[in-house]
Amino acid sequence: MSVAPTVIVEALLTGKARAYTRPGSCSAIDKRPLAGKVRIGELGIEGDEQGDPRVHGGVDKAVHHYAFDHYALWRDDLGALALLESPGAFGENISTRGLTEAEVCLGDRFALGDALLEVSQGRQPCWKLNDRFGVADMARRVQATGRTGWYYRVLRPGTARAGDVLALAERPHPGWTLQRLGELLSRRVLDPAQLEPALALPLVPSHRKLIERRMEQGAVEDWSRRIDGPGAD
Repeated sequence: MSVAPTVIVEALLTGKARAYTRPGSCSAIDKRPLAGKVRIGELGIEGDEQGDPRVHGGVDKAVHHYAFDHYALWRDDLGALALLESPGAFGENISTRGLTEAEVCLGDRFALGDALLEVSQGRQPCWKLNDRFGVADMARRVQATGRTGWYYRVLRPGTARAGDVLALAERPHPGWTLQRLGELLSRRVLDPAQLEPALALPLVPSHRKLIERRMEQGAVEDWSRRIDGPGAD
C-alpha cells in the first residue's frame, strides 16, 4: 500500500478518572482538548488517566488515536448528537483528519513533535461506549464498522501540541492495515490459513494468545462481558 499521508493533529486530549455509569465502575473516557505544549511519556500524555488500569493504559495502550473523519459517519448513523460536535467522544488522546484504519498499519512509526509513536494495536471497544452515547449496542457498532481507533506505544518520549504534524517515519508491515487485522479478529475468523500469517506480526500478547487459541481450539471467544458490560449473558 502507499505511504500514509502526513496529517495535522487537530487536538491532543486528556481526561480524569471519575465514577462512571454502573455501580463500582470508573472511567476517564471524557477527554478534553489541551492548549499549548504537552509532554508525552512512556505511559501517554502527561495528566491523562484511566478508570480501569487492568484493561486500559499501560505501555501498549499509552496513546489512543481516533479519526475525526468517522464523526460524520456516526452523525449519519446516530443523528446530530452534541457529543459528536467536537473531538473526544470516543476517549481519544489524538484527533486528526485524513488518516483511518484503512491507511494505518500495525507497527507504523509516527513522529509527533519530538516524540516517536508506534502503532501497537487496534482498539477493541467496550461497554463504556454504550453508556457514553446512550446507545445500547454502540460498542458492537464500533466493532462491526471497523471505526475503532488505535493505540500507540511511545518509543521516544517528547513534547507536542495541537497543530503539529503527525508524520510516518517507518512502515515495517505494509500489508497489514489495522482494517485488515481488525477484520481478522472481529469477524471471528477460524481459518488457520488466514490466522497463521498474523502470528509473524509484532502482536500484543493478548492478540497473539487469542489467535493461537483459535487455531488450537477451533473456537471463538466470548466477548459479551467486554462489549455489553457487567451482567451480560
